[in-house]
Amino acid sequence: MLKVLGILGSPRYGGNSDMLLDSALEGAKEGGAEVEKIRLCDLKISPCIECHGCDETGECIVEDDMQILYPKIVASDRLFLASPIFFMNVSAQTKAMIDRCQCIWVRRYVLKQTIGKGREHRKGFFLAVGGSKNPEKFMGAEKTIRAFFATLDFTYEKDLLIAGVDEMGGIIKHPSALDDARNLGREIASV
Repeated sequence: MLKVLGILGSPRYGGNSDMLLDSALEGAKEGGAEVEKIRLCDLKISPCIECHGCDETGECIVEDDMQILYPKIVASDRLFLASPIFFMNVSAQTKAMIDRCQCIWVRRYVLKQTIGKGREHRKGFFLAVGGSKNPEKFMGAEKTIRAFFATLDFTYEKDLLIAGVDEMGGIIKHPSALDDARNLGREIASV
């Protein structure tokens, strides 16, 4: 069965990014996938301390809730990463999690290990919501997410970037965002 992991990087429960991710995961579940959602704000994740403790083993030596998250990421076939846009990039919670995947970078590029062994054709999807209508608002986040997905051996398959939505629950007023997310979830589950 296709394993779909949804990671929410928003510090706000029930916010726009949360609702967008829920719609995508509902679509994937309707399509027959096994889905799981993780809220980063529920986890204790310290920042990377660049100690190089992972250089020999590919295992992070910082003991916190990332130890729960690593195997879930590695075992997933599809990954939805949802984050609000703060200062033209992902939230601090999202960036801390990404930085802590340095140990997976070491596994892949230094130790030459396969990530997600036995799970070929892993695909990543980025869902983002931002308040301004600046056409460049997502560029920083997209670059960060592309590097993150590549490190984890996911193909950056598609994104759903919603601009001009800032108020709590404003995503509901968007003409297509939640339907687009649900359809994306269904689409990835049926492949």
